[in-house]
Amino acid sequence: MRLKTSLLKEPKHKELVSCVGWTSVDELYSCSDDHQILKWNLLNGETSLIVKLPDDTYPIDLHWFPRNVGSKKQGQSDMFALTSSDGKFHLISKIGRIEKSVEAHSGAVLAGRWNYDGTALVTAGEDGHIKIWSKSGMLRSTLAQNGLPVYSVAWGPDSEKVLYPLGKQLIIKPLQPSSKVLQWKAHDGVILKVDWNPVNDLILSAGEDCKYKVWDSYGRALYSSPSHEYPITSVSWAPDGELFAVGSFHTLRLCDKTGWSYALEKPTTGSIFSLTWSIDGTQVAGACGNGHVIFAHVIEQHWEWKNFEVTLTKRRAMQVRNVINDAVDLLEFRDRVIKASLKYGHLVVSTSLQCYVFSTKNWNTPLIFDLKEGTVSLILQCERHFLLVDGGSLFLYSYEGRLISSSKVPGMRADILNAQTVSLSNDTIAIKDKTDEKLIYLFDALSGKPLGDGKPLTHKIEVVEIALDQGGPANERKIAFVDKNRDLYISTVRKLGKEQRAVKIGSMVHTLAWSDVSNILCGIQDSRFTVWHYPSVAYVDKELLQKTITEKDGSEYSKSPQIVSFVGNRVTIRKSDGSLVHTNISPYPAIIHDYITAAKWGEAVRLCRFVKEQTTWACLAAMAIANKDMSTAEIAYAAIGEIDKVQYINSIKDLPSKELRLAHIQLFSGNFQDAEAIILQAGLIYQAIQLNIDSYNWERALELAVKNKTHVDTVLAYRQKYLNDFNKKETNKRFLQYAEGVEVDWEKIRAKIEMEEVKARERASTGGLQGPSTRSSISLQH
Repeated sequence: MRLKTSLLKEPKHKELVSCVGWTSVDELYSCSDDHQILKWNLLNGETSLIVKLPDDTYPIDLHWFPRNVGSKKQGQSDMFALTSSDGKFHLISKIGRIEKSVEAHSGAVLAGRWNYDGTALVTAGEDGHIKIWSKSGMLRSTLAQNGLPVYSVAWGPDSEKVLYPLGKQLIIKPLQPSSKVLQWKAHDGVILKVDWNPVNDLILSAGEDCKYKVWDSYGRALYSSPSHEYPITSVSWAPDGELFAVGSFHTLRLCDKTGWSYALEKPTTGSIFSLTWSIDGTQVAGACGNGHVIFAHVIEQHWEWKNFEVTLTKRRAMQVRNVINDAVDLLEFRDRVIKASLKYGHLVVSTSLQCYVFSTKNWNTPLIFDLKEGTVSLILQCERHFLLVDGGSLFLYSYEGRLISSSKVPGMRADILNAQTVSLSNDTIAIKDKTDEKLIYLFDALSGKPLGDGKPLTHKIEVVEIALDQGGPANERKIAFVDKNRDLYISTVRKLGKEQRAVKIGSMVHTLAWSDVSNILCGIQDSRFTVWHYPSVAYVDKELLQKTITEKDGSEYSKSPQIVSFVGNRVTIRKSDGSLVHTNISPYPAIIHDYITAAKWGEAVRLCRFVKEQTTWACLAAMAIANKDMSTAEIAYAAIGEIDKVQYINSIKDLPSKELRLAHIQLFSGNFQDAEAIILQAGLIYQAIQLNIDSYNWERALELAVKNKTHVDTVLAYRQKYLNDFNKKETNKRFLQYAEGVEVDWEKIRAKIEMEEVKARERASTGGLQGPSTRSSISLQH
């Protein structure tokens, strides 16, 4: 990826340009010390004078009033705030009329920024004051008073906090007076510019120490650049938070969000005092010290999938290369390309007005449809369809171009969603809430309606990243998510009538990805590359979890690597310096996944015997239990030396009725309530009571006995025997109450139990199920 820059031969401004701002994707306003505000039309290359400011007004900063979220993003702003050296800020209309001038600070007003919904303007002055103003220019509050000039200011993603530099310090100050202020030393020189991105929640800072740095919102340093020749005078995030631009003397740099540099340009600009991105994130404009305005387009973006490489060669053209036969195809578009995604045999490209869907089998005949709203900010793909985040909504399309559904989270800005906060599978859409980050909303992909009872999945602390698995049927769909503590959890998505239960399967996980074909999860955990070959084992037999994981040293990936893709058995990781590293994982667990999906248990066992790896046997054991294939489970558990579980599986196979077998499989997986519910639903009251007795769940056993008016004496007898074994006396009031009126006679109890077993055998035989005589209760060793 690189920048294609353009400069006019002669500057249009006579003095240095202090600030620039886009009104739309093809129109820019620039302000200069020559007191002129110029409008640049990029479609026809014309420049026109909008207004000449008074001679004593030197503009410093410009910010356009934000467009309404959810409206056409191609729409234009109609007003901007301009700060100036005379201590005022001016509200100026698009045609150049000064609507209002406000005395704001003593000394120059060095920065002014609208919040995201346009309800407030923050200004920072040479006098060290930070002030909040209403849309009409009325003073609401003075947020801070400092003894040093404040050179820059930025709103937090929720418009509830303000970030500003003070000397060498960075300060995040909430608007609420009682809230805690966060402050840290960020640079060795005065900080000149800051920016805070609402999509990735990361902070940029640039200073006179000739460095730019990336921080998270807690003030932790994520990246510090090498020292440049000259002070860094401007930094700016691209709208989607994937890239940022850095400006210095004769220098323009394009960087990834993690800090490393894609491209360096050395234009003859003098210092670049201000940088601003167009709304669609395809180009950046800079205000130059020599009177020029520099424009730079992002080109040579690169996408890979299997044997195909796609490169954006020009703003409206792409090149596709098949690395197997070196065939090259050129794709041309009517409008400029804004976003693209290449996965699952399809290339999806969104331009400013249309969406193109190419199949990798035929590049010549794309499917084309018009976009509903303005600029697409995100494209996600899965095997059967793809998702466009367009304007205020999420639209799901089939690869034939048919609109399947649209989803919307009430009160959420869709344009601040990214690949970490939205996930797509064939049947489910998951969206992390931005206002309450503990919530994950789940939607049915085909209808666009919330899943189940409509309640979101709730975690106990803030969630950072989410990912849905891609394989298997809809009722087994799982979501993996990483929380603020960097713990990795997995949760079921469709659990009717029950609260979703999240199970922790990893800690210190920095990045994760599901395989595109099977439910295998990989991540970088602490400094080890980890693969969870069957994450659902957490719901089947948690003791097997470690045996289904493979790990290898990940120190070669250096600090904060990111997993780019997980295709087949190849994982691509981007290191912190931007280089790509490929690593392969064992293909055998994925083959076992395929065998189990096709119910080929014999082939799966033969493969495990051939491979002779504990991981594959452990995966097969868990899959067999999950699919209730006890014969395969017995073989697999025996192969990994879990003899106690083999014995328990044998005892399950010997149970007389289908319901009891199902219940004890649930018990094996630790799902006691499910096991009890199965037995009760089948009308096996005594067996449910005995299940609770065997689990020492005495109060529940007594409750069932009393409720059904049967076997109260059985419960009391077993309870008394249990207490006698431990030389204890009864202290539970309920047991003392019922012991007074019930006589315990072991002979009668044994006779009743034998009767119950006879009934169970008769029930099994009439249902066509044969099983040897055995007690229905089994002492749990698991």
